[in-house]
Amino acid sequence: MRERILSRVRRALEHRPSPVLPDPLALPGLSREEAVALFTERLSGNGGEVVRLPDLEGAREWLEGFARSFSGAAVSRMVPPVLYPALPALPPEEAPLGISWALGAVAETGTVLLSSREGRRTQLLPPTHLVFVPEEALYATLLEALQALKGDLPSAIGLHSGPSKSADIGQVMVKGVHGPGRLVAALIAEPHD
Repeated sequence: MRERILSRVRRALEHRPSPVLPDPLALPGLSREEAVALFTERLSGNGGEVVRLPDLEGAREWLEGFARSFSGAAVSRMVPPVLYPALPALPPEEAPLGISWALGAVAETGTVLLSSREGRRTQLLPPTHLVFVPEEALYATLLEALQALKGDLPSAIGLHSGPSKSADIGQVMVKGVHGPGRLVAALIAEPHD
C-alpha cells in the first residue's frame, strides 16, 4: 500500500519544476559604509527606521528629542546609563517605549540581534522599540555575526528585521500584533567614551 501511494505521488510530481533555492548572498569585504547602507536599505524596506549617530554623546542628545513624545520607557539593563531617557521608568507591559542594546546587526537582512539576557518583555511589549546598535557590531552576514558572538552566546537570540506585522486574519496587514509596531535602530558610530 505504501509503495502504491508513493508511486502515485512521484508520478504527480514528475512534471513539476524542481524548486530552485537562491544562492547565499556573498558579501565579502563590505566596507563599514557599504554595510551601513545595505542595513539601512533592508531594515527600511521591512518597515523599520534607521538613525545614524556619531557617538554616545550624540546618541544621548538625539534621545532627548526622540523621547519627548513618550510618557515613559522600559530600558534594558544592557543599555549604557548615559542612554537612559529622562522619562519615568515603567514596566514593559505599560511602557510606550522599549529601549535595548543590540548584540549586533546583519546588513544582508537588515536584522538586529538581541540577547535574551536583557529580557524579551522590553523587546516585545512596548509599541515602539528603540535598539541602539554599535556600528562595530554590524556584520555583512548572519554567519559572520554568529561567529563573532560564539564565545558569549546567550541562551536565545532575538532576530528583529522590522516592526511586527501579520496578515493572519482576512489577509489584511496589521502592524504591532505580535510585538512592537515601530522598530527604530540607532546606529552608533563610536559607541565607547
